[in-house]
Amino acid sequence: MSTTLFINARLIDPEAGTDSLGSLRIRDGRILDIGAEPAPAAGEGTEVVDCQGACLAPGIVDIGVKICEPGERHKESFRTAGLAAAAGGITTMVTRPDTAPAIDSPETLEFVTRRATEASPVRILPMAALTRGRQGREMVEIGFLLDAGAVAFTDCDQVIQSPKVFSRCLTYARALGALVIAHPQDQGLSAGAAATSGKFASLRGLPAVSPMAERMGLERDLALVEMTRARYHADNLSSAAALPALERAKAAGLDVTAGVNIHHLTLNELDIGDYRTFFKIKPPLRAEEDRRAMVEAVAGGLIDIISSMHTPQDEESKRLPFEEAASGAVALETLLPAALRLVHAGDIDLPVLLRAMTLNPARRLGLEAGRLAAGAPADLMLFDPDRPFVLDRATLQSKSKNTPFDGQRMQGRVLGTWVGGTRVFEG
Repeated sequence: MSTTLFINARLIDPEAGTDSLGSLRIRDGRILDIGAEPAPAAGEGTEVVDCQGACLAPGIVDIGVKICEPGERHKESFRTAGLAAAAGGITTMVTRPDTAPAIDSPETLEFVTRRATEASPVRILPMAALTRGRQGREMVEIGFLLDAGAVAFTDCDQVIQSPKVFSRCLTYARALGALVIAHPQDQGLSAGAAATSGKFASLRGLPAVSPMAERMGLERDLALVEMTRARYHADNLSSAAALPALERAKAAGLDVTAGVNIHHLTLNELDIGDYRTFFKIKPPLRAEEDRRAMVEAVAGGLIDIISSMHTPQDEESKRLPFEEAASGAVALETLLPAALRLVHAGDIDLPVLLRAMTLNPARRLGLEAGRLAAGAPADLMLFDPDRPFVLDRATLQSKSKNTPFDGQRMQGRVLGTWVGGTRVFEG
């Protein structure tokens, strides 16, 4: 059995909420034991990794990654996304079904699973569509897709407009114990919007939507969840207006969690001032007050999960007028350094931040990952949270380079990533 001993490590344990110096030993793909310094004797045949005071933490579990196979492989493939994830400290990607065609049948899901196993150095867990073709009319075969390996069901940003259809999906999902992930938004209000409504959007002449569209969508979803008692996750909250409804649902004991996009935690609507389309995402960037509310909700535990919402777009779809350009940004390699901005600013503690990126998403999906504990999978990332660099999008592993952080000064470099005890990235 192969054994690796990490010494001189700053161990970040999101489950215990601790940040301490120590050592960690892994054997045969799992964590064997954790100890304080000085480290135990390595023993014959043990590989020793001297962390030199860098942070050792569970690998990131990223919910909502778009990999463009099948249909748009020129934007991203399982191989390039896997390399980018490994470089970003992500050990598990939970992928979206908004491909072409949508992942709405066991056959398509089996193809995706096979391709992921062949090409990606990190773990990939696929989600399936909730309705056929993500059209919001006919429910998929949830039971068969669960048996084929789907970990959750979502129509992504195609909101199911019919409450009757959505309630039927929730009722069936509850009977099978399936997790439904939704993108709360009132589609009638948000259609065609490129910015958040207000004085700034008006001055820029951009079609805009009120944050109330998100609140209205969430209120509707939570009412249906209350009726059906289904397991529900709101994947991409972005506005302060939506938070009271989420708080009420949790207080009422509903099986509800929520996530936020890393861009809504670190950027605001003013960043689109020069019409740079790399800043066009969905939902659109919000006011600074909303960004601050999201940060406080993560720090306080109201929002459970931080994700990249990695959405590759090619140059042609971004080199258009802002209103016409495609939405989305790549974020697998920028998720950690962007999130560390919140730590460096004093807004959130490192163990709390990593809990939202590792332990909480793993727990929501019923995974063993996200913990530094004996017996847990040896899915780990080693990073220096203080190492500065200037991001050059040309160096990203992703096929698409549409990042809003291009040219920005950032802090936090991944030095190594291990999946099941095997090193898949060396920085």
